[in-house]
Amino acid sequence: MAVWIQAQQLQGDALHQMQSLYGQHFPIEVRHYLSQWIEGQLWDVIDLENPQEEFKAKRLLDSLIQELQNKAEHQVGEDGFLLKIKLGHYASQLKSTYDRCPLELVRCIKHILYTEQRLVREATNSSSPVGGLMDSMSQKYQQINQAFEELRLMTQDTENDLRKLQHNQEYFIIQYQESLRIQAQLTSLATLPPADRQLREPALLSKRATVEAWLTREANTLQKYRLDLAEKHQKTLQLLRKQQTIILDDELIQWKRRQQLAGNGGPPEGGLDILQSWCEKLAETIWQNRQQIRRAEHLRQQLPIPGPIEELLNELNSTITDIISALVTSTFIIEKQPPQVLKTQTKFAATVRLLVGGKLNVHMNPPQVKATIISEQQAKALLKNENTRNDSSGEILNNNCVMEYHQTTGTLSAHFRNMSLKRIKRSDRRGAESVTEEKFTILFESQFSVGGNELVFQVKTLSLPVVVIVHGSQDNNATATVLWDNAFAEPGRVPFLVPDKVLWPQLCDAINMKYKAEVQSNRGLSEENLVFLAQKAFSISSNNPDDYRNMTMTWSQFNRESLPGRNFTFWQWFDGVMELTKKHLKPHWNDGAILGFVNKQQAQDMLMSKPNGTFLLRFSDSEIGGITIAWVAENPNKRMVWNLMPYTTKDFSIRSLADRISDLNHLLFLYPDRPKDEVFSKYYTPPLLFCSSCCFFVMSSCLSVSVPSLCLMAGLTPCWTQTETLTWMTPWTLQGTASGAISYGLSLPISLFSQMAIM
Repeated sequence: MAVWIQAQQLQGDALHQMQSLYGQHFPIEVRHYLSQWIEGQLWDVIDLENPQEEFKAKRLLDSLIQELQNKAEHQVGEDGFLLKIKLGHYASQLKSTYDRCPLELVRCIKHILYTEQRLVREATNSSSPVGGLMDSMSQKYQQINQAFEELRLMTQDTENDLRKLQHNQEYFIIQYQESLRIQAQLTSLATLPPADRQLREPALLSKRATVEAWLTREANTLQKYRLDLAEKHQKTLQLLRKQQTIILDDELIQWKRRQQLAGNGGPPEGGLDILQSWCEKLAETIWQNRQQIRRAEHLRQQLPIPGPIEELLNELNSTITDIISALVTSTFIIEKQPPQVLKTQTKFAATVRLLVGGKLNVHMNPPQVKATIISEQQAKALLKNENTRNDSSGEILNNNCVMEYHQTTGTLSAHFRNMSLKRIKRSDRRGAESVTEEKFTILFESQFSVGGNELVFQVKTLSLPVVVIVHGSQDNNATATVLWDNAFAEPGRVPFLVPDKVLWPQLCDAINMKYKAEVQSNRGLSEENLVFLAQKAFSISSNNPDDYRNMTMTWSQFNRESLPGRNFTFWQWFDGVMELTKKHLKPHWNDGAILGFVNKQQAQDMLMSKPNGTFLLRFSDSEIGGITIAWVAENPNKRMVWNLMPYTTKDFSIRSLADRISDLNHLLFLYPDRPKDEVFSKYYTPPLLFCSSCCFFVMSSCLSVSVPSLCLMAGLTPCWTQTETLTWMTPWTLQGTASGAISYGLSLPISLFSQMAIM
């Protein structure tokens, strides 16, 4: 949000100019609440003058509307309710405004971002980029686009030179044929009488000398043209290699790294549209130059002239073939990865894509892709080009798929929808390694031709590491293996090596990313939370974050060795916290009502100075996936801090945390001093009302309907009026089975309750 943060700090006329950018066409609230998303999109790559770009613009519009709707859905509380309505209205408004002209939305946002950057730059009187990541990305994209323009001009230049060479060579051949004709005439003079021969021979000899002199000069000129053209092609190929390296070894590798981090809950890796457009430009430019080199070779064969050109053309042809081979094999990628924790006998999906398929017309003969699961050792052998004898480590059902070309998007992809791992063959494990530490990968391979079978490519790509499990109980430990690999894998590694130990701050980044993604919360782990986790991981009591910055944590400490005095590892405990929070505590975590990462002694120290009835919520130290309530109360002899037995998922599936807190009357204030009803009342299950006349219970939230109507809805004769006295009841007021029925909000006649209680 670098640009928006600085834009909000503008003052005076600059602030007024910034505010004037917004209105009904694009509300400023949308810019504010979606600032990070807006600044993360590739608006600049859409050509507003190209109607074919409308599809990309439409996808951005749809994504913008979806982001607004998602933001609206996550609003809670009174203020959140109003914002939810407002954001929903803006989503409908933008869809109505731009659905038929999505390019206008792109034009609008590009203008807004450009103007904001200019205003901020002018306000700071600095020539340095102020757009942070967005400016640096724009600059990088500009450099790539400039290089493509340079390549286009160079390719056009060599095309012009090639045509000139061809024209000159054709004229040379004509003159050469003329010299042969003159020579034939001279030869025929031998049959003529001497007088006639003497009369005609001098002119022919002079003409032959002139033509031969011209041919000699022109042959040298043609050779120079050929050498100059070859040198220009060498420069073009050098720039092509450089551009391809930037796109494949930098941009595409970074995309793959983002894809891997997304597996840990990182931000989405982003679309492949811009990468595909670059790769297609590369393919087009490479193919044009390859055809030029082949035409130059044909001209040389048509008119051989001694010199180094033959060797140069062979070298150019070899180089351009290497370049296009690298492009094709590198752009065969996995767009949607298979699940990294893969359970046998369970359906899974994956999508592979060839980024240059449309441009090279591969779809004219649609290739078939095959998926195979292989072990870590087999992956190593594959990358070393060792013969693996087509071995696999298991059997995948529905593992063949034909690549399909999608005309609207220009993409060539194969979508495996119903794959299933039928069986797995494991290797001998090393030392303490468990089955959930063994890594496999899905190998996707295909073969296709380019240029009418001119070139045939064998392409292969490996998925991110997968851990195969046969039972849900293994999921926890398998996820740990995947998390560690995704977080700490280095580009270009030998499959699938990862460091055995990492710095604690690195691990903190990884588990914080995972926590926010799993809990689906913007509230991540605070520095205090991370200190608590460090204390647990290293069995150290220091509260100073700096004491842990240079400490390292090994894989064994993370998820192989149990915590001191416990029968579970650090990861197993942390994963239990995530699961509990995700399933039952998310709104309370988002509200800041759960401190969570506090040990028993810390809770006691915090509560002892507070009034009786003050309580806090902390995750259990002794039980995986448990949360306990600690509160301070007066004992006959002294004040004490009490701790309830931990609540788990099983408990919360019966009754929610908010209702349990409501039931406990001795809990008065959430630490440090917030009345509990102020924090939790919006999550209480609505109470029931009891009609003493017809013995009928109703949810209090139903009272917007007239009371007689409630009786009629329940099939009872109306026996009371709005003025009749109502008796408030809660589920816990009743006894026996009836209370269980009411606790789920059932409205039943009391006679039925009596029967249930008797049973």
